Amino acid sequence: MATTNAELARLFRDMAAMLELTGANRFRVIAHDRVAQALKDLPDDVAKLVDDPARLEGIEGIGTKSAKKIIEYVRTGKITEYEELLDVVPEGLLEVRRIPGLGPKTVKLLWEQGGVTDLPSLQAALDAGTLESLPRMGAKTLENIRASIGFMSRAGRRTRIGKAMPIAEAIVERLRAVPGTERVEFTGSLRRGRETIGDLDVLASSTDPHGLSEVFRSMDGVEQILVAGDTKSSVRLAAGLQADLRVVDATAYGAALLYFTGSKPHNVALRERAIKRGYRLNEYGLFPDDGEETPPQQRGIAPVVSATEASIYEKLELPYIPPPLREDRGELAEPPPELIDVGDVRAELHAHTIASDGRLTIELLVAEAKRRGYDTIAITDHSRSSVQANGLSDDRLRTHIAAVRDVAAQTDGIRVLAGSEVDILTDGRLDYDDELLAELDIVVASPHAALTQDTEKATRRLLAAIEHPLVDIVGHPTGRVIGRRGGLEPDLPTLVAAAAEHDTALEVNANSRRLDLRDTHVRAVVEAGGLIAINTDAHGVEDFDQLRYGVLTAQRGWLTADRCINTWAPEAIGAWLARRRGVAAR
Repeated sequence: MATTNAELARLFRDMAAMLELTGANRFRVIAHDRVAQALKDLPDDVAKLVDDPARLEGIEGIGTKSAKKIIEYVRTGKITEYEELLDVVPEGLLEVRRIPGLGPKTVKLLWEQGGVTDLPSLQAALDAGTLESLPRMGAKTLENIRASIGFMSRAGRRTRIGKAMPIAEAIVERLRAVPGTERVEFTGSLRRGRETIGDLDVLASSTDPHGLSEVFRSMDGVEQILVAGDTKSSVRLAAGLQADLRVVDATAYGAALLYFTGSKPHNVALRERAIKRGYRLNEYGLFPDDGEETPPQQRGIAPVVSATEASIYEKLELPYIPPPLREDRGELAEPPPELIDVGDVRAELHAHTIASDGRLTIELLVAEAKRRGYDTIAITDHSRSSVQANGLSDDRLRTHIAAVRDVAAQTDGIRVLAGSEVDILTDGRLDYDDELLAELDIVVASPHAALTQDTEKATRRLLAAIEHPLVDIVGHPTGRVIGRRGGLEPDLPTLVAAAAEHDTALEVNANSRRLDLRDTHVRAVVEAGGLIAINTDAHGVEDFDQLRYGVLTAQRGWLTADRCINTWAPEAIGAWLARRRGVAAR
């Protein structure tokens, strides 16, 4: 299912890139990018919709022409426009386009005037020195391209949020301490809470831009300086990331923050809305639209508003839209809800001890949860089939349940639940029999093996767990590991509907290597009226810190606190568990 959507998204994104390289109208480029994003976000199999073009065209971002291309691909395995573009644009240029720091104009120049058609020909031209005569291709630029090629091969294309955010926060903290700094924040996809990011983008205003930029370029961990200026600097970090700093005037900070946070589709939608209201929006502010092509700030025109993001949204007759929602997924069409926040979470319902593969005793795990202000902690060590995780046999689990309840009886101020993370076997059966499951306070059922099952088998497998009366939460439902394993590709709409019907919570595993469910899956659960659990899957003290990544993912899925069971008081969680089991709450 997701494979079809992902492949189509790739094709539309590649078409957008090829159109850009041919100099096509920018609106055609944007349209193809929008389709790619819509397909990437679609939780259902797009192939199911080809017999209903009206429904396909009803998806935000997909129009009549795009729908025809999607239908063509599903029925024939190809898109004519894509094939025609490949007759014009060498396919290898798509890889060249992905080199950090190379924009479409530079790639177009390398292709048309430098004879570059792919990475090998680019490397050969660099080695032969044939690019030095091209416009804007000085020795420094060419050296940066060489470094970027090496950087791309070493670091890969994107970095998970759990690695990128602490680095960005350290940079921001360092820059805030520089005399003259007024404001500084990280922007881009990281501010929007995307699960992976490309480069780190930092925005600042300062009374001493030169001094701030020098500090940025001389920070610990800087491996190479790519751009050195008072308003823009770029560096390569030893951690494997490129970091860019832009310093703007304080009066334009809000407009710049809005622009550099993105996303691109959200910004396009805002600009279109501004035009309809007689304005012109760019990174310098919201200006009156006087029809002149030259940017207004270059003609001394004062912006209507520019200092804050909120003032720009207000002028465009919109409520403030939180960064995680800025993906052009309907956020301009309806007021955003009050999203869940880290401070709303009161319970950790998926955590491990030394009884299986955790690093804390029951006592230490409970104490850490209590120290962090939780009202409830569930001890959910692995079941017997997870041999690699020292899963508990039936007898060990019974002994473990007793040990958990002993700690619970001796601990005040936090409710301690005896649970298990029970493997969902390949055929949908659970790893323990119902009699033993009934002895537990809470059951988190998760897939750990056979994560390459086809969609039909994966759907049946997870559906069996969702419908099981003793399963409370389905943990990391697809089993994916970002950048390493795609995981299961079940029919999500079917699972989401069943979970809502059976009052089973679906988990957002907050570990930044997982973030499973994904943001678009969360949105589907929200729209179906289902329940979400956000758990850190804690194995050690530091894992509790990953909660924020799960919350960001949930925010991107428009989740409100009331639909997340981890925000409920102990009595509410107890009543929910008891209702599902048909027994009195403990």
